[in-house]
Amino acid sequence: MDAAELVRGRKQLGKFELVVCSDGEFKLDGGAMFGVVPKVLWEKRIAADAKNQIALGLNSVVVRTGNAVVVIETGVGNKHSQKMREIFELKQRLLLSYEAAGVRLEEVTHVVNTHLHFDHCGWNTRLLEDGSVVPTFPNAKYFAAAGELAHGRLQLDRDKVSYLSPNYDPVIAAGQMTVIDPGGAGGFVQGDVRLGCDVPVTTEVEICEGVWVEPFAGHTPSMLGVHVESGGERALYIGDLMPTTRHLDPTWVMGYDLDPLTCIENRKKFLERAIAGDWLVMFPHDHEVPWGRLAWGEKGKPVVRA
Repeated sequence: MDAAELVRGRKQLGKFELVVCSDGEFKLDGGAMFGVVPKVLWEKRIAADAKNQIALGLNSVVVRTGNAVVVIETGVGNKHSQKMREIFELKQRLLLSYEAAGVRLEEVTHVVNTHLHFDHCGWNTRLLEDGSVVPTFPNAKYFAAAGELAHGRLQLDRDKVSYLSPNYDPVIAAGQMTVIDPGGAGGFVQGDVRLGCDVPVTTEVEICEGVWVEPFAGHTPSMLGVHVESGGERALYIGDLMPTTRHLDPTWVMGYDLDPLTCIENRKKFLERAIAGDWLVMFPHDHEVPWGRLAWGEKGKPVVRA
């Protein structure tokens, strides 16, 4: 396979190196991805197939700081049934992408999940030939939001299909997971019954020097964005607050968003900050444009700068 298909981008951010690795494209329903936006509008931005599905990316960003190797998001993984692989047309290429990018699994020091939906944390663990499931990055510390783990444990009818415990329970069992309760806002403590396990809890948002998280609620109640800063430059992996460059309009939220009104408000606040600060914005599901700097367009709408 062409290395350019596996490694979608590489940039310097100050003294840090950023690499976009891909788990391949997958398919989701276009209507679900654009919520109440009429198809006659969204199909001008992205084409749907005969099943009304659109092709989306699965972008994992590797940050080399000089002292740490941080992985942000881990795609869909290799634990899905044949039926699931066919429905979503899963490629499961992320380990090939890491290899093409020169990233060794053993050298990864930190893994950060913006949230725990299966398409964002699937390669946290991997299925071995003997049927066992083990952490993919044996020497890494993993981080996710405490509220996200608690929400996944509820297994609510609305979104239980997205929370698959084999993506994170083996990491917890291996002692590699820490959950973040930013500023202690959720009141989580180790052993909290809401977490359903004995996992360390921190109120600190720093992952390592130059990398930290910030809550961006809306898609899920506790979703995190991941900031990366070096040499006066800032990047932000925005998670599913804005999954692709086709979702830059604040009101173009997804049917998957649990709280669309909160999502819209947080999008507006994010856009003001990102454009004013000239941040490099990293999108989780845009295979063609995985990152870019934003500006206000002629009609006052956000656009990716050329």
